[in-house]
Amino acid sequence: MNIFRLTKILHTFANYRVKDLIPKQKSKKRIHLLRLLSPFASKGKACKNNPEKLRKALEELGPIFVKLGQVLSTRPDMIPSEITEELAKLQDDVEPFAWAEAREFIEQQLDQPLDEIFNSIDETPLASASVAQVHAAELKDGREVVIKVLRPGIKKMVKRDLELMRSVAKLARTFGNPGVQVDPVEIVEEFEKTIYDELDLQREAANASVLRKNFKDSDDLYVPEIYWQYCKEKVMVMERIYAIPIRQFDKLNAAGINLQVLAEKGLKLFYTQVFRDNFFHADMHPGNIFVNPTNPENPQVILLDFGICGSLPKGHKLDLANNFMAFFNQDYRRIAELHIEAGWVPADTRVDELESATRTICEPYFARPISEISFGEVMLKTFEMARKFQLVIQPEFILLQKTLLNIEGLGRQLYPELDIWQTSKPVLSSIMKKSYGMDGAMETIKKNLPTWLEQTAEIPHLVHELLSLKTKPSTKLQQIEQAKSDKQQQNSENKKTFALLATGFGIITALLYSLDANTSKYLGMTIPTMASLATTAIFLVKSLKNK
Repeated sequence: MNIFRLTKILHTFANYRVKDLIPKQKSKKRIHLLRLLSPFASKGKACKNNPEKLRKALEELGPIFVKLGQVLSTRPDMIPSEITEELAKLQDDVEPFAWAEAREFIEQQLDQPLDEIFNSIDETPLASASVAQVHAAELKDGREVVIKVLRPGIKKMVKRDLELMRSVAKLARTFGNPGVQVDPVEIVEEFEKTIYDELDLQREAANASVLRKNFKDSDDLYVPEIYWQYCKEKVMVMERIYAIPIRQFDKLNAAGINLQVLAEKGLKLFYTQVFRDNFFHADMHPGNIFVNPTNPENPQVILLDFGICGSLPKGHKLDLANNFMAFFNQDYRRIAELHIEAGWVPADTRVDELESATRTICEPYFARPISEISFGEVMLKTFEMARKFQLVIQPEFILLQKTLLNIEGLGRQLYPELDIWQTSKPVLSSIMKKSYGMDGAMETIKKNLPTWLEQTAEIPHLVHELLSLKTKPSTKLQQIEQAKSDKQQQNSENKKTFALLATGFGIITALLYSLDANTSKYLGMTIPTMASLATTAIFLVKSLKNK
């Protein structure tokens, strides 16, 4: 474990007095562990309030901790609203780095002076996020764009924190007993892949291009255009958009945006990305989502920051879709069966017990508005079920779970009366019908027909070879090998039979010997007992020597 980094974390929390966020009524019982472990921390850095202490501590600790703050900022149902409002600043208000440093970095990546590419560049960043910052610019042809550039040294910072996370994960796997069948080390490895993917801006540009193609000419979702000639591993240039950040509710209301439609559209887009395209934006926190106000009654969502995107294996996608549909239909029996069929619980799990546990968790939450749903309570009960049934959490579902968590948090803030179940069911039902019904089957046939026609030409040759194997006489060598194999198999069967007979007659011998107390004996045994013993010996020898 990186003791120096761990000490830095403890020292930072102590320095900002993050412990002060603990409720005052518990002050008599709590032990100020941070102060004990960080005795050299100063008297506390100047902050306006306690939530600001937490935000600044996370900023100081680096990008991974900022990511944590971003997720928490969308969960006002789990933590106080004053903290979520402060953590929301982490989305695009992280301290920027100097333009001189950014300019030098961009020119190194593009391998030419910026004056040859751009008419102008705004030296003040539009946004400064945890791993990169964005500058507005204008290309030589007059198109407005933004330049995204990674923070210098960011990979070194991420590597340092991941080493600490791996050490903690190993300790958790060794000494922990969370109940849920999760390998902490595997989770960290998945997160490591995700965070490193986010540090490759060429990969992000490719993700954006895929989403843009999937929603081409869509009224629901818009993805800005990527300018590939100016995209490198650490620099990306894309179309500039003008829209309202989704968390600025006052501006959304001023523009007359229909918040109910917007909240419902967010859920529909989630299911469309996952179950229609099997490619979804997996970092949908408020800082990455904007709203086009052109059509307030049917607002268009605009997404940014495509560093983290995900997809599910084909089999898991269908399993998950079927589970969602069974859930919406309140078919708890089918949910239990699907969990067993998919291998998410042990094969010997009793269906009726899993069905009953699922019903207990899910039934109270149907037909409630989203404002009345306690996701934390649902998760707690799910973990309790996991302990009983050894539920296996699939690593590839982590990004999906995070995305759904963010969407639900935003839906709750935009339109508290949103009925998540009634909104989601018809969308998923329609997608399932198109993807896996007759329409989907015809689409699959059209897609695979050229390959099948190409393979058809090989069928006569394959049939001829198959028939040849059945009708052509075997060679002498093949006959010898087959005879040897048959003999070995027969000998093996004979040995098993003789061993079984020897065991049976051995038992009979023992019984006869114990029952022959008053009968005349020869060499201490009666004649039947001696005959049984001889037979046992014969079969035993045959089972050992048979070749």
